[in-house]
Amino acid sequence: MKAEELRQLSTEELVQKKGELARELFNLRFQLATGQLSTHTSLKKTKRDIARVKTVLRELYARGEAEE
Repeated sequence: MKAEELRQLSTEELVQKKGELARELFNLRFQLATGQLSTHTSLKKTKRDIARVKTVLRELYARGEAEE
């Protein structure tokens, strides 16, 4: 997911997206530990998506457009 797409979402949607990605990362780590994960690149992609969401949220907070 690109940062530009994330900037079009509301604060609530971004927080929800961050939660979904965190659950996905947990599941991927669990699959890695049990040997069921076939591609390790999905871990990297998910971590970067979480970072993008956090960055956009931080931008909104800095501009005062988001509530805590």
